[in-house]
Amino acid sequence: MKLLKSLALAAGFAASVLAGPALAQSALNEILSEGKLKVGTTGDWNPMSVRDPATNSYVGYDIDIMTQLAADLGVELEMVPTDWKTLVNGVVAGNYHMTGSASISPARLKAAGYSDSYIAVEMFPFTTEDKLVNFDGWDSINKEGVKVATTLGTSFEKMVKEWFPAAEIVVVEAPARGFQEVLSGRADVFVTSNIEGSELLQKFPNVRQVEVSSPRAPTPIAMLLPQADQVWINYVNSWIELKKTQGFFDDVAAKWGL
Repeated sequence: MKLLKSLALAAGFAASVLAGPALAQSALNEILSEGKLKVGTTGDWNPMSVRDPATNSYVGYDIDIMTQLAADLGVELEMVPTDWKTLVNGVVAGNYHMTGSASISPARLKAAGYSDSYIAVEMFPFTTEDKLVNFDGWDSINKEGVKVATTLGTSFEKMVKEWFPAAEIVVVEAPARGFQEVLSGRADVFVTSNIEGSELLQKFPNVRQVEVSSPRAPTPIAMLLPQADQVWINYVNSWIELKKTQGFFDDVAAKWGL
């Protein structure tokens, strides 16, 4: 009899442990019950997410995407300020339910989940008009005496350190940006995506793209999500698929020149 009771208790305990994760509340339940979708965004990736310091409001491709997601959920949208070096930590800590667009990387995958991808980027080097004559391809940047600027915590930081070991890597911390170091003359080259690069070429007449045989690191980008929250991940992925079918992502991309 004692043996049977012990076995029954053990079975009950095991069942409760196995059922635990399934019963854990999803971010989706929290969003719907609180009536608010919290999205982490840096506000410094033009045209994806740009913060206006005067009004503390955001505009951009990501903002349009998240505004529609919140509308379809029937909840309020709250943009939560963050920066690139703490972007993943914010999702893990529950500071926000998801992020705006972020490149998919093995390092981030260790700690956070991702949605399905809905857009991709390619990387190009940029300089200023007065220094353009010094560069004629990727190899011309990887030389002693060349200063390559990048922003701490971004995927670009890891890339430039790998691509240009012979150059001097100038790392700045947000809200400072690598391109600002080049514009100020404190660095020679910065690397960014075709997305941001097109915006900077229009905004700053002095910026020039370095001619290269081909872009590097074509990378899908997606939203960061809590890694273990499959209910929330499934919802977001189904929503992305639906909106792709309806042409929503194409329309928003066209609006922002992507």
